[in-house]
Amino acid sequence: MSDVGAEPIEREPIVPRPVLREPAHRVSPQAVPFWRVSALIGDTVIVGAAAVAYVVVPDVPGWTIVLVLLVAAAAVAHVVLMPRIRYRVHRWEVTDTAVHTREGWIGRQTRIAPINRVQTVDSRQGALMRLFGLASITVTTASAAGPITVDCLDAETAREVVARLTAITAAGEDDAT
Repeated sequence: MSDVGAEPIEREPIVPRPVLREPAHRVSPQAVPFWRVSALIGDTVIVGAAAVAYVVVPDVPGWTIVLVLLVAAAAVAHVVLMPRIRYRVHRWEVTDTAVHTREGWIGRQTRIAPINRVQTVDSRQGALMRLFGLASITVTTASAAGPITVDCLDAETAREVVARLTAITAAGEDDAT
């Protein structure tokens, strides 16, 4: 068999795929002790409730103590591991064109919102966050996925980001509706 007279095979050019880089900035290092204390408060309530239920409820089967101890062990692991993992994963970046975040400690979520879709920029600082000098910003967009939140920024950094986003969005000509 000969390939004489056969049509040449057209191949599509190889186009490199764009690579999404991770956001440039980490959250504040103070996020680690903040997340640890937050987890400790919540987990103490859960373990305490389980222990009280074990003591107060009459005729509890003997195996339930194992369940209470497993809940306590999970709580300790949560308090010890979660803050460091979250700190390594959580990143954020604001540019003149987009807001980019990555978060999670078990699963990962990456969000990118074009600046021209930003509708509001809010900041939040609860009592515990104030104690650690932290604040969070929430960027509401015209997206069904909901707002983008950047948790645990240094309070001064959060103020600067809110001011920058306000200036960038005010300078834009497009309406985010």
